[in-house]
Order: sequence, then structure tokens, then C-alpha cells
Amino acid sequence: MKTFRNVSRILLGLVFIFSAFVKGVDPLGTAFRLEDYFAAFSLPWVIPWTVPLSILLCTLEFITGISMLFNLWIRGTAWILLPMMIFFTVLTFFDATYNLVPDCGCFGDAVKLTNLQTFLKNLVLMALTLPVFVNRKKFKGKLLPSGEKLVLIVFLLFFSSMSTYSSRHLPLMDFLGWKKGEQVNDLNARPVRFYVTYRNKKTGEEKEYLAPDYPWNDSTWMTDWSFVGQRVEDPNRNKSLVLRAEDANNNDITSSILDNPDFQFIFVAYDLSRANKNAFRMILPFYKKAVSQGYSFICLTSTTREDINRFRLENGTSFEYLTADDVVLKTMIRSNPGLILMNDGKILGKWHFREIPSYETVMKEFGDH
Repeated sequence: MKTFRNVSRILLGLVFIFSAFVKGVDPLGTAFRLEDYFAAFSLPWVIPWTVPLSILLCTLEFITGISMLFNLWIRGTAWILLPMMIFFTVLTFFDATYNLVPDCGCFGDAVKLTNLQTFLKNLVLMALTLPVFVNRKKFKGKLLPSGEKLVLIVFLLFFSSMSTYSSRHLPLMDFLGWKKGEQVNDLNARPVRFYVTYRNKKTGEEKEYLAPDYPWNDSTWMTDWSFVGQRVEDPNRNKSLVLRAEDANNNDITSSILDNPDFQFIFVAYDLSRANKNAFRMILPFYKKAVSQGYSFICLTSTTREDINRFRLENGTSFEYLTADDVVLKTMIRSNPGLILMNDGKILGKWHFREIPSYETVMKEFGDH
């Protein structure tokens, strides 16, 4: 029994540390998953808090993993471990049954599991959790309780600081399909289907539509129906979500962007209403210098055309705005807005809006590419 509970403790520690780390280096990815859950459960008021909630959850998971792996203050952290496992096991059960969100993101973007696989994984972890919790008082560490707590506090400060930094900059490790050096203009890629579900506010009836084939521009319809959630069908296994960029007339001009044999600057802002406005003013000198030398500079957003025109007037931006699905834009770069430099479908550089260098610096680094 002693061997089994120690093996359970170590396995739990390894899984929790790995899971927390791959999410903690990219807390915005976890925040996006939380937004999906809050939308599915009709809790829109929580959405502004998803980033700090993401950091908090990842930090708790990491500290629990450290506690398990190194046998530190298990008597106390077991009370975090058990409720956490009960909550996520129940949640993933409903995910597996009703497909509330297409991807729970339990291992971030590093390892992809289906909802059913995630639920089965949690059942295994629960089987390991129970003997640890029941025998929590039998685990004896080599440090005094105060020393064990001090070590956990040090790890807590380290991990929360790292995760907070990653939320304000690009991820320290990029597990996404649009990472630097990636070739994204795959000519053999099959189209990705995006489905959205809306609920009638009066009758409770739910309908699923293949985007963009739903009456999003009908103000009367939008008043009677509320957004429930979305799912993605991506037939391109182990590939990034396929970009589809449309101009003001809904023409697909993706190939002119991805297959551009010259430098292609893409300013990505998945949601203009939540984007950093100062970044748009700061990028204007960069934009003017790029177009003056004949390079393409566009802004990709999922915002509606009406809101785009209003945003342009309010912020005085003159570059071209194209529209794309917000899921793809969030995959392209974890910044709202963020800058991507491409050449013939290959990503040369990515910058968070807080770290965009001068145009001269970019050309000095990539000018001879």
C-alpha cells in the first residue's frame, strides 16, 4: 500500500507539473478556453477575468504537482487536489457527453485530446488521487512543515511570475501551428468548418449553423437569438487552423497573403473592441515605411465591417482591414494586436504589441532574407 500511494503521488506530480507548465507558458490559450466554457454556461460577466483566472488555475495546478512530486505538505495540498479533480472530472464528463466546447485544453496546445480522451484521463487521475487523499497524513517529508510551505511559496512566486509575464508578452514556448519558422501556406490543406450555435431567448430552441451561413447581419434575428458556443471541424490533422481572409466584399484573398513572395506584414487584432488602441497609433510609422518600399501591410480581425469602419475613423488608421475567424487569429499570435512578418508563406517573425521593434530594426534583421 505504501508503494502504491507513493507511485500515485509521483505520477500525479508529473502529470500536474507538465499540464500546468504547458498552459502556464501560454496563459492566454487557457483564458480562451475559459471564455468558451463561460459562454457555454451563459456566464459572460466572468469573461473579463479569464486571464487572471487562467494564471490562478495553472499556478494551483503547478504547486499541487510540486507538492506531490517532492512530497511537500501533502496533508494540506491534498485538499486542493481532491476538489480540483472532482470538479474537472465532472466537467469533462459533460464535455464528453454534450460537447460543450470542442477542446478543453487540459494540456494546452502541446498535446491535443478529444473530450472523451480527456474524461478517461481524468478518471485515471482520480483513481490515483483517492489513495493520496485518504492517506494524506501518512506522507512524511524530510523538511519541517514550515520549510515545506516555504518551498511551495517560492515555486508559487516563480510560476505565477512566469505565467504573468507570458500573459503580457508572447508565450515563452510556442506550441501553436503559427510559430516562428513555420511554413503555413499548405496547398494541400482541406477547408476547416466553423459551426456556431445560437439559442432563441423566448423558446429556448437551439440551432447550429455553418459559419458564416447564419443571419449575423439581421439585427432583428440577433435580438431574438443569443450565442451559445462554437465548434471546429478541422480535417487537417496535426496542422494549424487554415486561414481564410476576406476583403470588404467577402472575397477570399488568402492566397495573395500566404503566397506573397515578398515581405508580408500582418497586424492581427482578433477583436478591435478589446485591442490596445495605442498600439494602432504606434504602428502607423512602421506601416507607412513598409508600404513606401512596396511591401504589403494588412490588418486581420474578426470584427464586423460596421465596427471596423467606426474603429478606423476613431483611430485614424489607413491600412487595409481584412476579416478572418477569431479562432484562427488567436492561433496566429497571442497578442491583440500583434505583428507577424511572413515571406512566401513562411513566418519570419512575431511580435507582441509591447515589443514591436522599429521598421529599421526589422529590415536590418530580415532585409537580406
